[in-house]
Amino acid sequence: MTDNDQNAGDTPQDRASAAIDTSKPSISRVYDFMLGGKDNFAVDREVAQAALKIAPDAPAAARANRAFLRRVVRHLAGEAGVRQFLDIGSGLPTQGNVHEVAQQVAPDARVVYVDNDPIVLVHGRALLARNGSTTVIEADIRTPEAIIDNPAVSALIDFEQPVGLLLFGILHHLNDDEEPEAIAARLRAALPSGSYVALSHFHNPGPSMPEVSAQATAAEKLFNEHLGTGRWRTRDEIMAYFGDLELLDPGLVPLAEWRPDPDEVVERGITYHTFVGGVARKP
Repeated sequence: MTDNDQNAGDTPQDRASAAIDTSKPSISRVYDFMLGGKDNFAVDREVAQAALKIAPDAPAAARANRAFLRRVVRHLAGEAGVRQFLDIGSGLPTQGNVHEVAQQVAPDARVVYVDNDPIVLVHGRALLARNGSTTVIEADIRTPEAIIDNPAVSALIDFEQPVGLLLFGILHHLNDDEEPEAIAARLRAALPSGSYVALSHFHNPGPSMPEVSAQATAAEKLFNEHLGTGRWRTRDEIMAYFGDLELLDPGLVPLAEWRPDPDEVVERGITYHTFVGGVARKP
């Protein structure tokens, strides 16, 4: 069947559009609001405004996460020589997307975006309509094998060659009973030697930083009440996601501290310490 033969409203993008629920807040749309985007609805802004009462500098943390992602991708595509990226939990397209950063360094880089929010699929496919080396699929990290075995993933990602697995702001949206450590382990197992895992995660520093810990606890309560998800984990819990991979310097650190650019502006509020990230290599 050709595109012209399809019934109106029956394309994958139309079906994804129909599946978008604007009556419930979406993680990707709340994050979009924090980044100053416009792809969000009143219900998302209500959650975001409530979060801002607890953490007024939350937008700074969102910006730090995007800046961290760009630095990581630039390093992997450049110095590390990675030519294929799997970005799980990619969220809505925004300035400095993975494929834009990677292909600026290495024009032959291939990128697959994965998200379980239909709105990401709609916007992602519109953005990537003319980019044959990049695609977006709707899938859930809770079923990692379905991502690895997806034909659209296989078309661009060769699991015999090093892969940059990007898990930015996604594992903290898995509850403990969903076994995020086991999911991370299954994803690591699918990667060949020479691959990299990069992740960012909400962090609760505990008694060593009581004010920061109290904010993290309040934010976790808010997220779970309104989004049904969100875990601010300890350093040891986050480190477990890397398994026995070799952590690159400077290790697991607040996002702005991972190989910052010389002219990068660092915004240091309480939330600075509640969002950490790191990159590790599979030997």
